[in-house]
Amino acid sequence: MTQANKGIYQATEMKSWGKLKDGAASNLFEPVTIGAWKLKSRTAMAPMTRCFADDQTGAVGEDVVEYYRKRAADGIGLIITEGIVVSPRGKGNPGVPGIYSREQVDAWKKVTQAVHEEGGTIIAQIWHVGRLSHHEIAGNLPPQAPSAIAAEGLVPRYRQPYDVPEAMTIADIQELVGQYAQAAKNAIEAGFDGVEIHGAHGYLIDQFNSDISNHRTDQYGGDLAQRLTLMKEVLKAVIDAIGTERTLIRFSAHKADNPTYMWEDPEVAIRTFIEACKDAGATMIHPSIMQFTRVLADGKTMHQLVRKYWDGIIVGVGTLDPETAERAIAEGTIDVAAFGRPLIANPDFIHRLKNGEELEEYDAKSQLPVLV
Repeated sequence: MTQANKGIYQATEMKSWGKLKDGAASNLFEPVTIGAWKLKSRTAMAPMTRCFADDQTGAVGEDVVEYYRKRAADGIGLIITEGIVVSPRGKGNPGVPGIYSREQVDAWKKVTQAVHEEGGTIIAQIWHVGRLSHHEIAGNLPPQAPSAIAAEGLVPRYRQPYDVPEAMTIADIQELVGQYAQAAKNAIEAGFDGVEIHGAHGYLIDQFNSDISNHRTDQYGGDLAQRLTLMKEVLKAVIDAIGTERTLIRFSAHKADNPTYMWEDPEVAIRTFIEACKDAGATMIHPSIMQFTRVLADGKTMHQLVRKYWDGIIVGVGTLDPETAERAIAEGTIDVAAFGRPLIANPDFIHRLKNGEELEEYDAKSQLPVLV
């Protein structure tokens, strides 16, 4: 996490959470079916990078098994894992897990088995960080990106400046699409119930989406609709591999290296993203924003604007508190509410909500180095 990101998250997620007025009757705890997934509740565990895999092999261990098992046992409806890279060059931090090797797939089988034994549903967030890396992390090769433009800032947890990336060739892009499709197949083999494609937050797919990082003049460059070509190709490839009913796609305006970025015309941009998702055959989307209640255009929040153009499944996220999530579900703005850092601090998150108990506040200094 960049220092800029850290400040914003502290200003939003560190606020005190209110209790639900009547936890037992909350729509958050209703079972719901979305796609192929029969969820125990309308809650999701948002994907959060933890960096607890073996740094050399990218395989997860027993601590990660127990970490996800606890959240499933508590009753979270949908667990979306931390980002799992689709190739060695997709890695952007030490200790990030992968899903491209036999050892990695076999290690994840223990996680999915534990979650399923608790009656939970878990999907793998498949990821490539693109230019937000350093050659010493990305297999001693230059990071990949749409254009040879370095990101500003330092690699989180590595404290080195981002490398100037290598502009991807058409062959590179075709290989990448294949890596995403294979990662989705590997996820199913590992026992995951599906995948989320990380197309947000300034990582590789989103680097193609952005005019800041994408200066290409071929079919992958141009206006926003044209820049979304890679996202559509990855979506189609993953859907062809495992089905639209097991595929979730995440997109955003803000970037890890530029968290205050916003589209010039948010409603037009959102409509363009929605059209691309429809064209690719998606039926479930996960729009991401730093503050769920932020009004973007026409008096509407991001998720309200998304709902204006999208009648499929929406997973909502963005420093949600329980009461805001309840209202958004009741209004039909979202179908499932995703919560992030509170689930690091509270393995018994659902229990606490149902019983009106105060939530422990997430403390990055004390809780980032250990799994709980």
